[in-house]
Amino acid sequence: MPKPTDETTKEVIGLFAAINRRYAQESEAAATAHELTPLQAKALLATQEPCPMRHIADHLHAEPSNVTAIIDRLEQRGLVERHPDPGDRRVKLAAATTAGHAVIADLRARMPFAAAPLDRLDTRQRATLRELLQLMLEDP
Repeated sequence: MPKPTDETTKEVIGLFAAINRRYAQESEAAATAHELTPLQAKALLATQEPCPMRHIADHLHAEPSNVTAIIDRLEQRGLVERHPDPGDRRVKLAAATTAGHAVIADLRARMPFAAAPLDRLDTRQRATLRELLQLMLEDP
């Protein structure tokens, strides 16, 4: 039988939800300013340096086929370009164009919380938070 939820647990869950909401609202507003979806903006941010499409899929927690469609749209807008990896021509690299880098800079400027949500925590606090979150995810 599950234990009843205490007030502290309810408050912590509410704080997780508030952090997620703030991150999502800020990300969506920044993306909307450039007529992008939040997922397109996140993909564009991942292309600041040339990277394999697989890396973008991992970053977005998405299937590679879905990432191809997202990168297609960004490429059509002139924000990203694709080219073969010189080290392995079977791998496609996606990289932001000059226009893409300008949008990336503006997205970052519009997302101060999303870009650095842990800024108010010192190194010790960040390590403690990481350990606590990892503990929550461990199998019982």
